[in-house]
Amino acid sequence: MADSSASYIHMVHHLIEECLVFNMSKEECMEALSKHANIMPAITSTVWSELEKENKDFFEAYNNKTRDHQTHSLSSSSSS
Repeated sequence: MADSSASYIHMVHHLIEECLVFNMSKEECMEALSKHANIMPAITSTVWSELEKENKDFFEAYNNKTRDHQTHSLSSSSSS
C-alpha cells in the first residue's frame, strides 16, 4: 500500500509541475487536477504545500512572477 501511495503522490507532484509550466496558481491547479485528473483538491493542496516547503526560493520567485503576470493581464484587458 505504501508503494502505491508514494506512486500516487509522485503522480500528483508531476501534474503540479505541469500546472507550473502553465503559470497556474495553486487554486487553478487544484481546480484543474480535480476536473481533469479526478484528484481531490485537498491532496493537490497538501502536495503543493510540501513542494513549497522544500523549494522556498523557487516558489517565492514563481509566486512573484505569476502575480506580476496576472496583474499585467488584468491591466491589459481593462484598457482594451
